[in-house]
Amino acid sequence: MDKVPDNLFPPALAAIQAETVALGFNMASEPQTGALLRALAASKPAGTLLELGTGTGLSAAWLLEGMDAKSTLLSVDTDPAAQAIAQRHLGHDGRLTLVCEDGAHWLRENQAARFDLIFADAWPGKFDEPEMALNLLKPGGIYFIDDLLPQANWPEGHAPKVPRLLEWLEAQPGYQTVRLAWASGLMLVVRTG
Repeated sequence: MDKVPDNLFPPALAAIQAETVALGFNMASEPQTGALLRALAASKPAGTLLELGTGTGLSAAWLLEGMDAKSTLLSVDTDPAAQAIAQRHLGHDGRLTLVCEDGAHWLRENQAARFDLIFADAWPGKFDEPEMALNLLKPGGIYFIDDLLPQANWPEGHAPKVPRLLEWLEAQPGYQTVRLAWASGLMLVVRTG
């Protein structure tokens, strides 16, 4: 149940993974998270999707694989070297817009935007200013986060932030939440109104 069959991987994933390893980028989402992202994207036909933390594009590849032709994905990251890998392998897809900018700044400047699905895979919008990310959800929209179970590659300061974030999210009115002790530790938050 924990393995995603290789034949279900997005076509660009192997090449992105190879460049991710070469770059030394070690906070990439794992295949189980990717498979769930693909299913969540598929649940939002003609959806507007936001990814906070492009990294090298591994998660974006999964999201694009689940999206229909009318859906769009906006992905924001501060690391131009990592995002260049995503551009190289996924930039041909007209549904994808890559923005190289500080995620917190992008959130502050785009509070009028609305999204059906938000994958917050960076500190901005997750550990820093999560309320700004939640504000962007449409009714019925899904906010999704990972990296909630202890991992050896966590950066300093990550561990104490996790329980505070989970408790804060669960206390927000107008949302339904579920914790999933699967993959790297996941949480789904759905806006109910």
